Amino acid sequence: MTENIRKKGTESSEGCETDKSREILVIYGEEYEKMTRRLLEEADLAARIGDRGRRIGIKPNLVSAVLSSEGATTHTEVVEGLLRYLQEHGFRNLAIMEGSWVGEQTARAFAACGYTKLAEKYNVELIDAQKERPVKTDCAGMELRLCACALDVDFMINVPVMKGHCQTRITCALKNMKGLLPNQEKRRFHSLGLHQPIGHLAMGIRQDFILVDSICGDLSFEDGGNPTVMNRIFAAWDPVLCDAYVCRLLGYRTEEVPYIGIAESLGAGSADLGGAVVRELNLSGERPQLPDRNRVLKLAEAVEEVESCSACYGYLIPALDRLYREGLLEDFPEKICIGQGYKGKPGNLGIGSCTKDFAHSLKGCPPTETEIYEFLREYMRRRDGKETYGDRKEGTRPSSGGGPA
Repeated sequence: MTENIRKKGTESSEGCETDKSREILVIYGEEYEKMTRRLLEEADLAARIGDRGRRIGIKPNLVSAVLSSEGATTHTEVVEGLLRYLQEHGFRNLAIMEGSWVGEQTARAFAACGYTKLAEKYNVELIDAQKERPVKTDCAGMELRLCACALDVDFMINVPVMKGHCQTRITCALKNMKGLLPNQEKRRFHSLGLHQPIGHLAMGIRQDFILVDSICGDLSFEDGGNPTVMNRIFAAWDPVLCDAYVCRLLGYRTEEVPYIGIAESLGAGSADLGGAVVRELNLSGERPQLPDRNRVLKLAEAVEEVESCSACYGYLIPALDRLYREGLLEDFPEKICIGQGYKGKPGNLGIGSCTKDFAHSLKGCPPTETEIYEFLREYMRRRDGKETYGDRKEGTRPSSGGGPA
């Protein structure tokens, strides 16, 4: 497949209009609010929304109470640029909506990430989706429970972070809508294998415009800690095309992220980059060096995972990364079990409350990265009869160097 890139000022003036649904707009820089506003003007978003009375939903990624500089959550500057643009164009019925992952309180994430103050500043409704009533919805043949707020909009603007994911390789437009599910349904998604329900979710919650925070996403872990500075924001109309473009940027084939093909087959969009126009509004700086894309897969070799939730698994993998960097993972003698599939079953070593019947189990739903790290270190110490491992003080965050070779 080829990519047709048109730089600023190179658009055809001979009446051949680009199909907007096939266009991806890209801008680079460090003034994120101004960049966002310019991108929206170029997209002519106000004209596409139309009626100023329409209710507009804004869905950032606030997976946990982690600062955007860590690479996990949507920068407030991007959403502030969006709010200013919309209000200056006469739109007032705006609502920011999000539900953090299982084990995190959305209100805590709103406050820590700056969204509580942002909503107050612009007099915008702030909806904690974890507190919304569930609505059973037929999503192209799969019944899913969606948060009521997700269905009570006329125009949905998705503002995801482009980042890596321990279980699905990438997360961006399509998976970000999982934040508008009740916690119980988020857990069920994992029992269903993630990809199939994420693909069907694209048919249940509309995405009318996608504004991607590609400023400094963590390209390995969804909960951040290893940001890769890219200083880029891009916009798309098609969530399937958007995620296919993310695969291209991160060096994956779309087939390696099955939910993209599932969503495409259901009619949620097209993953054909050959028919897309990627239009860069300015020149990029240095090309960022991407982390080892097999890093997570190598760490996961120590894990026996059955239907684990994103939060639990998302804390385990970075904890294993910390152990690896201290040289403690190479000779780990057994598999670490995690996931809902271990409920009520015996075993030796497990992470999370689902493995509470194991001989050695760390309780929590989910336990934190540091708790997992310290638990596994202590398990190894007791097993080997050693007093300590390494010279680094426990509980401190390591540098973001390379992962396993």
